[in-house]
Amino acid sequence: MAETMHQDFDPLATGGTRRRLTSKGIVYTLLAVFALVYTAPLVIILLNTVRPLDDIVRTGFIALPDAETMSLKYWAEAWGTFCIGGTCEGVSRFYKNSLMMTIPATILSTVFGLLNGYILSKWRFRYDGWVFGVITLGVFLPQQMTLLPWAFVLGKLGLSNTIAGLVFVHTVQGISFTTLFCRNYFVSIPDDLIKAARIDGAGFWRIFYKIILPLSPPILIVTVIWQFTGIWNEFLFGTIFTSGANQPITSAIVAFSGSGTGERHYNVEAAAVIMAALPPLFIYVAGGKYFVRGLTQGAVK
Repeated sequence: MAETMHQDFDPLATGGTRRRLTSKGIVYTLLAVFALVYTAPLVIILLNTVRPLDDIVRTGFIALPDAETMSLKYWAEAWGTFCIGGTCEGVSRFYKNSLMMTIPATILSTVFGLLNGYILSKWRFRYDGWVFGVITLGVFLPQQMTLLPWAFVLGKLGLSNTIAGLVFVHTVQGISFTTLFCRNYFVSIPDDLIKAARIDGAGFWRIFYKIILPLSPPILIVTVIWQFTGIWNEFLFGTIFTSGANQPITSAIVAFSGSGTGERHYNVEAAAVIMAALPPLFIYVAGGKYFVRGLTQGAVK
């Protein structure tokens, strides 16, 4: 009996188990610390959206709200009545501007990226590598370098200070990224599949609709998430090329006027910031795992 128990006890295995548990404990502790650090600003801003202004001024930003004085009325004020840039309509108008800018620009840039990626990966032609290089050059150009050319183009087209102008800018700017993503993904599709379709009489568009699109959901998710979050959060173009009531929400929340009195309404501003962050946050929470899966699927293939 004692001999059997002695044989079952393996000190090396026990030591290895302890080391693994210790390593996991350290990893999880570090992850918890990093998660706390990254989420702390969001939690602080969220708490300030329900605190009265005098409470924030008296105790500072980092404090728990009083259950007796906390209220959701500051959300309603931020949405519909607060003064921004001389108009007292809250962020609702600018929210609409961002939606009118982001949704069309995301769809258009994704469609052009799909077509470009399809052509550059499966319909080879002379100097196609140079064309791909020129298109993707936009990935590496700083936005500041494009301000003057874009100002000239928008002025010539009569699109200055318009949502349509921002849609045009973000569509063209986004084509570089979507083409890069889609072309690298479509290269992994076997060429024999395309050749067989051509032998059967399928043309350019039939191959695109019947073969390429059904295989595209992973990269479509990647491009849509990338474009939507990037365009919604973009600040420079919205600030430079629009003003007043035509600004997107990211530019408008910087222009809080304090109802014309010069007083900072931190609680209302915090609610507006949370509202501005909700769409990309929702996209990230809903599709984040698909984003990573789409990138890795294209890479592994």
